[in-house]
Amino acid sequence: MMDLEAQIQLLIDNAPQDGMTPQLMVSIAPVLMAIAQRLKHYQYFILQNSEHDWVLTTLSNRANPGIEKQVIYAFPTIQDVSLISDAGLDPQVMPASMYVTHLLFQLVALKPLHSIVFLETPGIITHTVEVRRSELETLIEQQLQGFRPSRKVPPNIA
Repeated sequence: MMDLEAQIQLLIDNAPQDGMTPQLMVSIAPVLMAIAQRLKHYQYFILQNSEHDWVLTTLSNRANPGIEKQVIYAFPTIQDVSLISDAGLDPQVMPASMYVTHLLFQLVALKPLHSIVFLETPGIITHTVEVRRSELETLIEQQLQGFRPSRKVPPNIA
C-alpha cells in the first residue's frame, strides 16, 4: 500500500517535465494531502468503461428532480462495487484501483463531474464522504495565489 507522501511524489514525478507543472504539483500537494487525510483509505476502486473512462452516475434531487449532478463512486474494496452498481452485469464496465490523491487530482480535470462519493466502510453504503470539485478548485486556487513559477527575470528587462 502506497502512503500519501509516496502518492504525491508519484504525481509530481509523472507530471509533464515542462519546468512548471512539477512545481505546480508541489504547490497543490498540501490541498490534496489535507483532503486525502479526511478519508479512510489510501486506495479506492472506481468504475471504468472499456476505453478506461470513468463511469459517471447521474443523481437527481428527490425534492427537485430537475436538479442533477454527475458523480463517481469510489469503493473501499472491489467487493463493494456490487453494493451500488450493477456493473457486474456489464462486461464493458470494470473496477479499477486508484490512489486517493490521484482520484482527487483527476476530479479537478473532469469538468462534467460534480463530485466523488467515497464509500468509507466496506459493506456499508451509508458511510460516505462527498468531495465536490468546486470545493477542491477553491482550495487549490487559494493555495496557488502564492505560487509563482521560478523563472528568473533578467534585471535589464526594461
